[in-house]
Amino acid sequence: MVPDEIEDLGFPEQIPSGDRVLKELWVGSELEGEVDDVGKRSPDARGLLPGGRRTLTQAPLRLCHPGMSFLRCSAESWVSGAQGGSVQAVTLSAAPPSYFRGFTLIALKENREGDKEEDHAGTFQIIDEEETQFMSNCPVAVTESTPRRRTRIQVFWIAPPAGTGCVILKASIVQKRIIYFQDEGSLTKKLCEQDSTFDGVTDKPILDCCACGTAKYRLTFYGNWSEKTHPKDYPRRANHWSAIIGGSHSKNYVLWEYGGYASEGVKQVAELGSPVKMEEEIRQQSDEVLTVIKAKAQWPAWQPLNVRAAPSAEFSVDRTRHLMSFLTMMGPSPDWNVGLSAEDLCTKECGWVQKVVQDLIPWDAGTDSGVTYESPNKPTIPQEKIRPLTSLDHPQSPFYDPEGGSITQVARVVIERIARKGEQCNIVPDNVDDIVADLAPEEKDEDDTPETCIYSNWSPWSACSSSTCDKGKRMRQRMLKAQLDLSVPCPDTQDFQPCMGPGCSDEDGSTCTMSEWITWSPCSISCGMGMRSRERYVKQFPEDGSVCTLPTEETEKCTVNEECYTIPCLLSPWSEWSDCSVTCGKGMRTRQRMLKSLAELGDCNEDLEQVEKCMLPECPIDCELTEWSQWSECNKSCGKGHMIRTRIIQMEPQFGGAPCPETVQRKKCRIRKCLRNPSIQKLRWREARESRRSEQLKEESEGEQFPGCRMRPWTAWSECTKLCGGGIQERYMTVKKRFKSSQFTSCKDKKEIRACNVHPC
Repeated sequence: MVPDEIEDLGFPEQIPSGDRVLKELWVGSELEGEVDDVGKRSPDARGLLPGGRRTLTQAPLRLCHPGMSFLRCSAESWVSGAQGGSVQAVTLSAAPPSYFRGFTLIALKENREGDKEEDHAGTFQIIDEEETQFMSNCPVAVTESTPRRRTRIQVFWIAPPAGTGCVILKASIVQKRIIYFQDEGSLTKKLCEQDSTFDGVTDKPILDCCACGTAKYRLTFYGNWSEKTHPKDYPRRANHWSAIIGGSHSKNYVLWEYGGYASEGVKQVAELGSPVKMEEEIRQQSDEVLTVIKAKAQWPAWQPLNVRAAPSAEFSVDRTRHLMSFLTMMGPSPDWNVGLSAEDLCTKECGWVQKVVQDLIPWDAGTDSGVTYESPNKPTIPQEKIRPLTSLDHPQSPFYDPEGGSITQVARVVIERIARKGEQCNIVPDNVDDIVADLAPEEKDEDDTPETCIYSNWSPWSACSSSTCDKGKRMRQRMLKAQLDLSVPCPDTQDFQPCMGPGCSDEDGSTCTMSEWITWSPCSISCGMGMRSRERYVKQFPEDGSVCTLPTEETEKCTVNEECYTIPCLLSPWSEWSDCSVTCGKGMRTRQRMLKSLAELGDCNEDLEQVEKCMLPECPIDCELTEWSQWSECNKSCGKGHMIRTRIIQMEPQFGGAPCPETVQRKKCRIRKCLRNPSIQKLRWREARESRRSEQLKEESEGEQFPGCRMRPWTAWSECTKLCGGGIQERYMTVKKRFKSSQFTSCKDKKEIRACNVHPC
């Protein structure tokens, strides 16, 4: 019998299931205390604690409403390793309108009671100290910091070393004065060790594909990031999604992944919205990549689908390259993106996935530390790992939620299979949708056109050349737009097929098997009356080869904003982008549009100008030098000589900057005429040498006398800076003693420079 106090809490009947993107598990929480016979906590309870005290799992009464609360963690298993395993995010939640005031969370080895310290497995890590803390008398358990109403808490759990086996996450919560817990179900979760060979970077290992043939898919991107869905600090002027870039690839190539580091290509998409480097990186992996996925950018980020069609791209997969990844920048932002990583389109039944629908939340590339949409550039050094954004990252974040709720999805991607080619080997038989989706594209692609040959679409089939029941031919054509690789021949631009004249078959045109109509295209105009169309395909032609008379295309009128004159915003098309604001380096460029409607019809809040970053080649840096040194002494004691002066290069020229000018200058000098009589000249040299020697001895004994101070003798000349071509030597004189009564301020250390090794090299 469940007490009324529990039955009246109004909990929902079912626990919400996790979505495919997060692959989350739900499990519960534990609270300190024992439970008596009516399900209330005893005042002196000490349950759930190690050291011989009883845990809640041993209590005599077990109460749990199925929709009350649950925990989720980021994977079904944990990865083994010598020093410990992966980190799992563990979240305790209550489905509104339920709530809880307190909780306790522990992790036990399987089949252990928690009485001993070694019964516990792994360690918890606190995320928000205002919400959670370790229990003071049981440091292996996590509990609330302050008792209050709450619907969600989150901690990290670090898996134990290899060989621990399965781990049981157990929880209890308190709502009012009642404790809830459960041995199995939403308040207890079993996590088992995963083989370390799976590497732990992704939640699940990528298995080999057993499908046959190839499959063709269409990716459609629906942006949902708008001021209505994400009002905090929404950038009204420049919001956009950058061009989509990605590829279908093998498991040996990773475009990006959570827990990995962004490549230079990913960084340029994340920070600048430029797909050029990313496409270059993808094409360099030609053996691992089957198709490069590209779709246009969206300015602004959101518009109704009847105004602008969602961007889309088609790609193919095969048995070895059965994964697809893509990304697009959320602009403006520091380095935020959305996308898919290694989405496996091969099924375990050896077939091809028919449709994938994923809601996307933004992720951080780990290259810029900004916290708002328009934060100034702040490179993250060292670079951090790619991670999903959360609502608790930073109080200034536009996604911040003090309650730690989930981030509202900003986009949705739909991946639909539109064709299969070649013999298929799927175990599960095809349904009607499988057959319908494959027919027309398979016929269109039967010529195996190389990717380096860019054609227009095929024209419709011509009428049969025979008007009788004799066999004839019919033809269709296409135009070769570009041949990217001249070494790869391009197929013919005409295609022929046998046929017979009309009426030669026992069956009429209605025997053509047609597909269902696809959805209507967007209206051709954004205001007033326009046209829209839809198509279907011939699933099976008549056996006699006659033409199907059933229509494959329909058009109809459509009306958008019937009373156009009441719409205040009639805008001209966007102008071309302006030149970059700088001639080199990073800058900005703009484009504008004009308001066409009359002012009296109302105010228009649409953006009339858009701004985006642009990058030009690096700016040239000129050579930088020091100032000229003093002129050296003349290199001759008589007759004609020369003096030199030098300067030093501080920065070499870069990126085409001005080259460095000369660093040595010479000029002539003449002391006096040299005497022609060698004996007299030698005598004078001897006298001068003896005079200098006596002066040097005097200086060494007393030091040179200057007004107000006494100087130390000159030092010896330094070594010449060059062996030839003219170098310099230096010597110094320093102050030995300053007189206290001196009023002079000219006592300073002195320096002399002279030329040396002036002979040519």
